[in-house]
Amino acid sequence: MLYHAKNGAVRVEQGNMDYITFGTGSRILVMIPGLGDGLSTVKGKALPFALAYRVYAKEFRVFLFSRKEPLVPGYSTRDMARDQASALDALGIPRAAVLGVSQGGMIAQHLALQRPDLVERLVLAVTAARRTPQMEEAVHIWMDLARRGDYPGLVIDTTERSYSEDYLKRYRRLYPLLTRLGKPKEFQRFLIQAASCLDHDAWGELSRIACPTQIIGGTEDRVIGPNAALELAEAIPNSRLSLCEGLGHAAYEEARDFHTRVLEFLRQ
Repeated sequence: MLYHAKNGAVRVEQGNMDYITFGTGSRILVMIPGLGDGLSTVKGKALPFALAYRVYAKEFRVFLFSRKEPLVPGYSTRDMARDQASALDALGIPRAAVLGVSQGGMIAQHLALQRPDLVERLVLAVTAARRTPQMEEAVHIWMDLARRGDYPGLVIDTTERSYSEDYLKRYRRLYPLLTRLGKPKEFQRFLIQAASCLDHDAWGELSRIACPTQIIGGTEDRVIGPNAALELAEAIPNSRLSLCEGLGHAAYEEARDFHTRVLEFLRQ
């Protein structure tokens, strides 16, 4: 298959974790996605993800993980990190560079704290050390929409909060199509993951992260707030801060040089 893309699943405590893998590089890169995983997992999507992130394929063997299935209420970002570590152990991955985006960055923080032996380098993108006022507002609205089964409302609100106005001007016309695609059968998985974002708090522990760390944020982030990246950089010793001017929570998609920034850091 293109880029040696494969779908897989690994057993963890009280569940299974779906993942996809691709690339032929000699180093391992683990990607942990954000809250969107609560609506659509990586299961069966090896080829589209390999195409989307092919820039890493020559230098890395990439593993991209969903949260385990099934989830239970009260499942925290700390629990998610423990299961992520278990998955890496089960797959025989002794050490990796880790890229966590949004909620994935929250999980990555705890992974680096719980199992520093596993994390060679750490990239935290558009994420936060703890709940922020902007996060509280956004996530509560999304949870309310999910409880009401309002998938179109959830998609539109998430998009409006995440992307720049220039992007939205071009793509708002696609809302009728986007809101008909990918609706989950039920929203319980999303609600459990969303609640874990509100409960996330690694602030008092981040000074113990010893691996080289890059933090990437958007100066106009309306999901977690523009100061979340600054707070992480203040808390993690010897970390490197990189800001995407004029971009928000979707900076990892909108910034043309996002992957260049990540690769430059990982190559050091």
